[in-house]
Amino acid sequence: MSVGQHEEPRASGMSADRGVLALSGALLLGGFVVNAIQRMLLHPTGAEDDHQAMFTAYSVSGAWVATHLAEFVLVLVALAGLLVLCLALRREAPYLALLAFGAIIASGATWTVLQAVDGVTLKQTVDAWAAAAEPEKATRFADAETTRWIEWGVQSYFRVLLGVAFLLVGAAAVVSRLVPSWLGGLLVVGGLLSVAIGVSIGYEGLESGFQDAVGIALQIVILLLGIGLLVVSRRAGAPRTSTPAAST
Repeated sequence: MSVGQHEEPRASGMSADRGVLALSGALLLGGFVVNAIQRMLLHPTGAEDDHQAMFTAYSVSGAWVATHLAEFVLVLVALAGLLVLCLALRREAPYLALLAFGAIIASGATWTVLQAVDGVTLKQTVDAWAAAAEPEKATRFADAETTRWIEWGVQSYFRVLLGVAFLLVGAAAVVSRLVPSWLGGLLVVGGLLSVAIGVSIGYEGLESGFQDAVGIALQIVILLLGIGLLVVSRRAGAPRTSTPAAST
């Protein structure tokens, strides 16, 4: 039997790792980048906690439901990238990968509720406020504010759950030898940033200088993570020089 025959399963495993890492990076990066672009083009912006001004902008937005539906799908695509990474990490970090998998599923479920509240319920309440007769304006505005505060709560918990998911995937990546430890470090940093944003939303609402700064840092981390996974996937599949096979 030759030594080369013993190396075939290893080469096959490297090829599988390359495909999994490439898929994970593509889903994470694609969902993140496309969502950022569509939000810049379609989503109304302004002082998020100035309800009078923002509700007015929301009520005249014809793309509100569509942009939130797109955001719903694209963030789930990015989360699918994390799920794929968990599947790859489970061989060497099975328990951490399993916990991370559950946290990602919980994050996706919370994200679904958030988009239903923000993308549909809030739009209906601000439209009702904008169309209401003057005697009903105050009541309709209060309804819209209540919906907004529900959105705050769900957004806060989504951010915390997402942060926990990143932390668990990062821990699994560090324990596993599938990817370089710096990728695991990026995931841990992203998790801490997301948790910080979630806590801030719970106390301050959707608008603060702290959230702006931390949010930019988190976006950079996710961008680097997606690119890093693609780069590592190419290296995982690169051929290695080896000594000639010897017969036994």
